[in-house]
Amino acid sequence: MLQFVKGMDLSTLQELERCGAKYYDNGQETDILEIMRRYDVDTVRLRVWNNPWSESGQSYGAGENDVKTTLAIAKKVTEAGFGVLLNYHYSDFWADPGKQIKPKAWKNYGVEELKRAVYDFTLETTNLFLDEHVNITMIQVGNELSNGLLWPEGQYPNYDNIAAFVSAGIRAVRAAQEAHGMKKIPIMIHLDNGGKNELYRDWFDHYIERGEDFDIIGLSYYPFWHGTLQMLEDNMNDIAERYGKELIVAEVSMGYTMEDYKSYEKLDDKERKGYATRRELIEKIEYPMTKQGQLDFTKDFLHRITHIKGNAGRGFFWWEPAWIPVAGSGWATRESLAYMGDPGPCGNEWANQALFDYEGNVNPAFAYIRDFQP
Repeated sequence: MLQFVKGMDLSTLQELERCGAKYYDNGQETDILEIMRRYDVDTVRLRVWNNPWSESGQSYGAGENDVKTTLAIAKKVTEAGFGVLLNYHYSDFWADPGKQIKPKAWKNYGVEELKRAVYDFTLETTNLFLDEHVNITMIQVGNELSNGLLWPEGQYPNYDNIAAFVSAGIRAVRAAQEAHGMKKIPIMIHLDNGGKNELYRDWFDHYIERGEDFDIIGLSYYPFWHGTLQMLEDNMNDIAERYGKELIVAEVSMGYTMEDYKSYEKLDDKERKGYATRRELIEKIEYPMTKQGQLDFTKDFLHRITHIKGNAGRGFFWWEPAWIPVAGSGWATRESLAYMGDPGPCGNEWANQALFDYEGNVNPAFAYIRDFQP
């Protein structure tokens, strides 16, 4: 059984450092990874994109998490004593239920070519990270796969292709692990909408009939979009019993303010994405968007996921807790908007859901995470 994971997704770490983000613990400026150590974080989740650059070499932004960039972050956090969850998106930019865009280099590939491409990319990248002595403690094959991956070939409900692509990635991880003489690397399959039980039953029933074995079911849970905490708990209890897998909430966050952060971004209104949580969504959540509300949500959330049947709830990753608003760091660029076919605009979108305030001071919810013992 996995030890309980207290994880953070720090994929934009290098970009934030380049843009001058500063962080404070009890009023003292402190290195972000030192704060993570002090606050009992044990694992850092890092996304991997294939080629987040335009054909003319312009950055897609949002951390520029190609293999080179993510490897540099992974080596840094390994040296600081953390484990690494490597999160393969199999896209040149964001992959989620609303978009699973094939990498530009794979654009014209059919099913067999895509299976080989997933295997080769996963094997080559995992081997590279292991050769560079990254402390990989978990690997995620695909990101928020509720509607599949590598569209259109792997789009829901084409479970034969979905399972074939995911299985190719799993086989590659196993091959890299064996080549390095390692113990088994836990493999996660990750869906969004953690409160939607029918999604998880349908997806995993079909996958397990067709696909390679895996170790962990990962869930995303954002209270603005994914139902109540009771719905999350009910779903986790059901799938723990149904599938016999360990469960990790691979993405979670909760807002702590609705104060604007426009002045920090130094962008015109037409360039700003704005808050990720619209006011009509906020009315549906159980806790207010305040520092106390974020703290109370965190207490409730941690209590629930540590009381899942069979002790199956084995941890969480707060999504981008350090993505405070600074000029030059946003979720997209003009070039990545063109790649996604998204009208934009750009900007941060996430700062009011971090575990630091806009000035970089630790929020009370992070102190509770530090002191929490499952």
